Amino acid sequence: MLCWGNAKDGQLGIGIDRTAMFEPRNCHVFSGRGLKEVACGGQHSTFLLHDGSVYTCGSNSCGQLGHSKPGTSPELVDALDAQIITMVSSGRSHSVAVNEQGQVFAWGAGEEGQLGLGIAEATVRIPRLVKRLCEQRISQVMCGNQHCIALSRDGQLFTWGQNTSGQLGLGKGEPSKLFPQPLKSLSGIPLAQITAGGDHSFALSLSGAVFGWGKNRAGQLGLNDEQDRAVPCHIKFLRSQKVCYISCGNEHTAALTKDGGLFTFGEGSWGQLGHGSTNNELLPRRVLELMGTEVSQITCGRRHTLAFVPSSEVVYAFGCNSHGQLGTGLLGDARSPCAVKTRFLTGTVTKIICGGDHSFLLYSNDQSSVPTEDFRVIGVTKSVSPINCERIDSWRLKLMYNTDSTVTNIIQIVLCFDDTHFKTNPKIPGIDLNSVRKLFDTLSKPAFSGLLEQATKSFESLLIPQLPRSPPDVEAMRIYLILSEYPGLFDSKNYIRLTIPLAMAILRLDANPSKVLDNWWCFVDDHLFTRMVDMYKSIVVFMLTGGRTLLVPVFYENYFVATLRLLEKLHKVNLKAHHVEYNRFYIPDITSLVDIQEDYLKWFLSKADIVSMMRYFPSVNLCAYPFILNAQAKTTMLQTDAELQMQMAVSGANLHNVFMLLTLEPHLARNPYLVLHVRRNHLVSDTLRELTMYSDVDLKKPLKVIFDGEEAVDAGGVTKEFFLLLLKELMDPVYGMFTHYKDSNLLWFSDKCFVEQNWFHLIGIICGLAIYNSTVVDLHFPLVLYKKLLNVSPTLEDFKELSPTEARSLQQLLDYDGCDVEEMFLLNFAITRENYGMTEVKELIPGGEGISVDKNNRKEFVEAYLRYVFSDSVSEQYSAFSSGFLKVCGGEILPLFQPSELMAMVVGNNNYNWEEMEKNAVYKGEYTATHPTVRLFWEVFHEFPLEKKKQFLLFLTGSDRIPIHGMESLRIVIQSTTAEEHYLPVAHTCYNLLDMPRYQTKEILRRRLTRAVEQYEGFSLV
Repeated sequence: MLCWGNAKDGQLGIGIDRTAMFEPRNCHVFSGRGLKEVACGGQHSTFLLHDGSVYTCGSNSCGQLGHSKPGTSPELVDALDAQIITMVSSGRSHSVAVNEQGQVFAWGAGEEGQLGLGIAEATVRIPRLVKRLCEQRISQVMCGNQHCIALSRDGQLFTWGQNTSGQLGLGKGEPSKLFPQPLKSLSGIPLAQITAGGDHSFALSLSGAVFGWGKNRAGQLGLNDEQDRAVPCHIKFLRSQKVCYISCGNEHTAALTKDGGLFTFGEGSWGQLGHGSTNNELLPRRVLELMGTEVSQITCGRRHTLAFVPSSEVVYAFGCNSHGQLGTGLLGDARSPCAVKTRFLTGTVTKIICGGDHSFLLYSNDQSSVPTEDFRVIGVTKSVSPINCERIDSWRLKLMYNTDSTVTNIIQIVLCFDDTHFKTNPKIPGIDLNSVRKLFDTLSKPAFSGLLEQATKSFESLLIPQLPRSPPDVEAMRIYLILSEYPGLFDSKNYIRLTIPLAMAILRLDANPSKVLDNWWCFVDDHLFTRMVDMYKSIVVFMLTGGRTLLVPVFYENYFVATLRLLEKLHKVNLKAHHVEYNRFYIPDITSLVDIQEDYLKWFLSKADIVSMMRYFPSVNLCAYPFILNAQAKTTMLQTDAELQMQMAVSGANLHNVFMLLTLEPHLARNPYLVLHVRRNHLVSDTLRELTMYSDVDLKKPLKVIFDGEEAVDAGGVTKEFFLLLLKELMDPVYGMFTHYKDSNLLWFSDKCFVEQNWFHLIGIICGLAIYNSTVVDLHFPLVLYKKLLNVSPTLEDFKELSPTEARSLQQLLDYDGCDVEEMFLLNFAITRENYGMTEVKELIPGGEGISVDKNNRKEFVEAYLRYVFSDSVSEQYSAFSSGFLKVCGGEILPLFQPSELMAMVVGNNNYNWEEMEKNAVYKGEYTATHPTVRLFWEVFHEFPLEKKKQFLLFLTGSDRIPIHGMESLRIVIQSTTAEEHYLPVAHTCYNLLDMPRYQTKEILRRRLTRAVEQYEGFSLV
């Protein structure tokens, strides 16, 4: 061991020589005895040997040596002889030690409570047990001038002693503390290290987050000001530096990073910051003179700093040198790093230590094999306990032999194996969720069932209720990801105990931490996200069925709303992250468990703020969470809304009696239907004329169509025929209203047509009427049309659906890697269009013909191209169409739909269930479900490939898609005819009616049906 610096009180342990040592000299007191650690106080030193014995020397003015022997040489602290001590620390005039059981002993000056014994004694000369910490296993303890800070193995932080500058971190106005106090503001953060300066304190997380509090007169907290802090504050400047170790002087601080960089801040009046000046630094600043080297150890004295560079085996010192504490052999302070003289060094440096105004260097000679310490390596024995198989097994055994044992901290951090956890930030959780899964898989084994149940109890009673609104750092947010993997959450018997309370804790989070969790959820794997969605969907069903009986009404309501709001939060995350398809959030059971019409009414009234009505209803409205409602439920909402508007318009109802209106038999004035009188040979003009006579509210009434000169009562078939005939005429290519894209078989508005805009307006109304009258129309528009109706911007993917070839060319332009985009593609911001034999140039932006497309502007070109196709070129046509559609379907319900749902309401969907269609079929004439010909028909039909089945559907119903309510709402009718076998089946599309001769063989039936289906041309343009 080498020592140097102030020896006035014997703190160097070299005997009666009390002159200052300006150059390191050997101290052979512990030669061959296994010296493990040295702690430097103000004027005393504490030495810890590998056998657990403690020696002290130096000033004993307040009993800080723990014995009454002279302090000139290290002497054994007899009172600790029965203990195996593993750690020591020294303050200005007091000392502490920790034994292998994690118990703390303290002695010395205690007037400020720094001994934690509950009394303010000026002098305690014999080490005493700090009883308040007996139930904790302390892994680290550090002394400031007159305060202490301790870290337990399960991650709890305790402080005690003087608090004049807020160094205990307990909050503003808190007095000094005689007993250890839990510092809860950092709970949840896995801490790697704690340290204390004169009157300030620091804590460092496993992932490099640095927190400081206490005195800040010289900027020693690194917060860019000189205000004291009474609670831990995150030093954001150091967040990205991968800090691994911190050391504090009286009023300065040093931080060591994983790459060996050294940052210092705080008081610099003695040069102790090493920046070549005596200025204070309010922000952490890198010591530039050491930048080319890799520092592995740092330590701070009262007003000086040491740093060790292992590659050159050089110890650097800077700062105050009034007592020779720099060991450079020179007089005077050093403002920049200077090499410590080590001519007496006869081995390898293992550790450097300093404190007060003196310093030590431990080294090992060739005979001993003590490795050089690297402060950047986190000591597993001193930080939060890692979870491993041995630890889990020890918990299990504890439970077996001690039934009262509680495992409150089963969840501890499972960090990424690489450096990713150092990058922990609002977008990266830095946690290895696979390890979390393995942990819970282990706990789920039968051998650990008791431990799992104990964990569940701890989560329920301790962990989840204590989750804070504003966690101290993003690292403390990891608990939400860890808990989401806990298998107990998915068990229905724990929904009320654990799963919903966890949702409530998440919803309680302040805005910023809530945003962090959203970001992390964006980056979790799809499997985890899907499990969470499915779990909370299950809870909704649980609450609608058995949950109601388990909770009193006020709790039921709160728990139900929390579940729905958590699903809403996940849904918003999914809109950004696209983990699952939107329909994954659907809860189909809702349509059978809830009266959607009544639920919508309650929601309508709550939005209208009808307070007098709301006392009749609980406030849980599923309609407020439309993402869980499938298209069928939303259609019911749309129809309920239409009925509501009609009732109010016709009866002059006000909001206060609207509920009664909807529960009683409606009394509509004049006519409850929207009746259209039309002539078959003037269908378009008559329809336009008739519709102008009705108000917007009338358009929401059920449609009845009367063809001039025909007596037929419209039971639905006439209306369907009206839609089919009207669309056939409107889609006639002779009018040029739409462009047919052959490679996708889809239609889009034509930028050149021969009809007035009110024709497009009429098609919009027809699409809206189709929705309200549950009629599927065969309109081959792409999904982008419905996106635009819902104000969702078109993308290149939409263009790929409409025009795959053109879109592929645009994609190739975007994907091209070369720099010669201009020469390769020869494009400018203009396109050419054929217009009846004439070629027209259309500029995509003003002056576009003169602007070439290059690597830098190709994205803007694609955006302009899409804007032209979907908006600019057809703005009048689309505007007329959308105004017609919104005239019927506009309102508050429409935005609740997804584009694909809206599309399905107009043109149906392709969720085929052919068995359901057979089950719902109706038979007329001689036919029954068991008739031989009917049986042959269904055998042939079920053998058809999918495309042929869709062709049959088109042949029979006028559309190859099915209504939004599913196959059960599609009822086909098969009736017998007297026609001979050589006749084909005939479809009456308006009535979904099939006239089928009594075919005798399966082969004849197959041939006739196939031919009939293939000959059908349909009504539409496509």
